[in-house]
Amino acid sequence: MNPDTPAAPICVTCGTQYPPSETSPDRCPICEDERQYVGLDGQKWTTLEEVRRDHRNVFFPMEDGVTAILTKPSFAIGQRAFLMEAPGGNLLWDCVTLLDEATVQEIRNRGGLAAIAISHPHYYSAMVEWMDAFDVPVYLHAEDRQWVMRPDSRIRFWEGETHALGGGMKLVRAGGHFPGGTVLHHPAAASGAGALFSGDIIQVVPDRRWVSFMYSYPNLIPLSAAEVRRMVDCVASYRFDRIYGAFHPMQVMSNGEEVLARSAERYIRFLQGDGR
Repeated sequence: MNPDTPAAPICVTCGTQYPPSETSPDRCPICEDERQYVGLDGQKWTTLEEVRRDHRNVFFPMEDGVTAILTKPSFAIGQRAFLMEAPGGNLLWDCVTLLDEATVQEIRNRGGLAAIAISHPHYYSAMVEWMDAFDVPVYLHAEDRQWVMRPDSRIRFWEGETHALGGGMKLVRAGGHFPGGTVLHHPAAASGAGALFSGDIIQVVPDRRWVSFMYSYPNLIPLSAAEVRRMVDCVASYRFDRIYGAFHPMQVMSNGEEVLARSAERYIRFLQGDGR
């Protein structure tokens, strides 16, 4: 970066990067929304250069062609991204704020990127930095356009219920957590049995025999029974044995379709007062 160019402020709590500016914004709309929160110490800002000083990205192989990318120590929300290696071009699913030269080089060694796709606004993070580094577009659902805090002409807002990507992968609008909340179906994963990459649109929980659903996770605001049923119906036609969630090591490694179905049934049962 040109030393005369102002830094792009980053919200410490959610990891969202804002346009370069001599001064930090007064507020972070992502954190002020009821699905997120402002930290106990108030609104705090940092920059990518500051994050690089004491954080690094670690690559965890999950299976052939699928690698999780985590920032250590954890930063902001603490989600992971996934590098999907495919013959027609690699995909980055979801995004982390930290991007440094070591990360760029590691991904280039694996064939670079053809595109980035992100599940929902909490993980938009420093997506413009990633676009700059790899000269690729980012796919976001148009329903969540208002939450883009650093606009860029390379962002491709897709509409409707599905959007096909390379390698047979498909984006599916499941909604729930956000109107445009997106999951990724990867039919070649799990040795051809298929995998659902769900971010926290469908959240893999610590008891990894189950998943769950929320409007706000930190503020414990549930979704309605009708919305959960609709979300499950959105992915009912896709075959998947595994479900990879937003956080490491939260993944369902077998029987993913059955886990999703019975988890939704349990969730709805408790909403309706029929729990144990």
